[in-house]
Amino acid sequence: MTAARTLFQKLWDAHIVKSNDEHRDLLYIDRHLVYEVTSPQAFEGLRQRGRRPWRSSTILATADHNVPTKNRETGIKDRLAKAQINQLSINCEEFDILEFKLNDPRQGIIHVIGPELGATLPGMTVVAGDSHTSTHGAFAALAFGIGTSDVEHVLATQCLLVTRLKTLKIDISGLLHAHVSAKDLILYVIQQVGAGGGSNHAIEFTGEAVRALSMESRMTLCNMAIEAGARVGLVAVDDKTIDYLAERPFSPSGKQWTAATRYWKSLVSDDGAEFDRTISLKAEDIKPMVTWGTSPDMVAPIDGAVPAPEDSESSDQQSSVRTALEYMQLDPGTRIIDIRIDKVFIGSCTNSRIEDLRSAAKVVNGKQVAKTVLQALVVPGSGLVKAQAEAEGLDKIFMAAGFEWRDPGCSMCLGMNEDRLNPGERCASTSNRNFEGRQGAGGLSHLVSPAMAAAAAIAGRFTDLTES
Repeated sequence: MTAARTLFQKLWDAHIVKSNDEHRDLLYIDRHLVYEVTSPQAFEGLRQRGRRPWRSSTILATADHNVPTKNRETGIKDRLAKAQINQLSINCEEFDILEFKLNDPRQGIIHVIGPELGATLPGMTVVAGDSHTSTHGAFAALAFGIGTSDVEHVLATQCLLVTRLKTLKIDISGLLHAHVSAKDLILYVIQQVGAGGGSNHAIEFTGEAVRALSMESRMTLCNMAIEAGARVGLVAVDDKTIDYLAERPFSPSGKQWTAATRYWKSLVSDDGAEFDRTISLKAEDIKPMVTWGTSPDMVAPIDGAVPAPEDSESSDQQSSVRTALEYMQLDPGTRIIDIRIDKVFIGSCTNSRIEDLRSAAKVVNGKQVAKTVLQALVVPGSGLVKAQAEAEGLDKIFMAAGFEWRDPGCSMCLGMNEDRLNPGERCASTSNRNFEGRQGAGGLSHLVSPAMAAAAAIAGRFTDLTES
């Protein structure tokens, strides 16, 4: 009788080309996603060695990190961004790779467009030169970020030598309260596990709370598995997975669809499968969450307060808290609801899908951004998301409230493009990282859900949605 296997083991075993040693395997890569920042050196490496991509049909490309999100019709003003984006097009044309350019309605953040086009499918291995490739694990795909040298290796060989990961099962029982989202759930998980708690692991999210999530919410969950130190986040296939993928442009059809879905349904952890670690959490314990520090695990519920360094157990933790509070310009004991914000960013590969925009629009409908808020941005994750939102009138709701409605891109998530914080500006952000300077040198970032960001924009400070 075949031994019970975890979902991770099934995906890993199905892609082994060769076992290199007892710790590493050469894996076949099904889908390679490239963008303008980490790919130029890889393509140049191919040229220098006289190589071409092994299977260009498996590669999708788009510019997202450094693209302007407004006034695109006037051209790209930033010289570095322009050079990167132009070079991506040159590389894709030379090597016969499908690219969604800025004028293509399918252009957007790579981790948004892959799933919405059906280019990410259950059972795949998916890689990109970006750590948040873990997003695609919501579809029971073995998805992880790789470095620039690895990008070239995958382009040239369609394979990658990877160290085997341990498995961590995070089981969330019960159901989330109203006004508590997948973003709050993953911030809570990171708080419980720690920023490095999942190091060298693949996390599989299970339990009633996870099964109740939509596919877009599951993507948010897996997107930030990396912030718990894991390399991979996974959710098993169920009817929601299959329904989401039906009739997507890159999804199989006809007899291939029938065969594919039959296989996809096997992509679950077997009963009795053993994980290296298991953590059990209760959904009803989770409230809307707000980060207060410079790591995603420095987070508190909306009815909580900023901790004091002395509240931490070890001297190293106390030092980290002290440094974070100094950078964030916060005093211990400050109530989260007393923290005022200067800017609001709704977007990123974590929270820029249509459901995210709907939840934010519901909060701001008929209201006005506080006069103390300097800027409030809504940046759809793709051209298709933007078109859907505009068809539903969400853009009008946001603009009437005082938000700026932008074109797709990573925008203020990482301070690489024109959208960034100035020193000392405090931001309610739906992105995934709150490191020092992440959204701009000296910027102060607080991670929240789209609804919480929208509420903060209206109130000018963080506010408890559960009391509305």
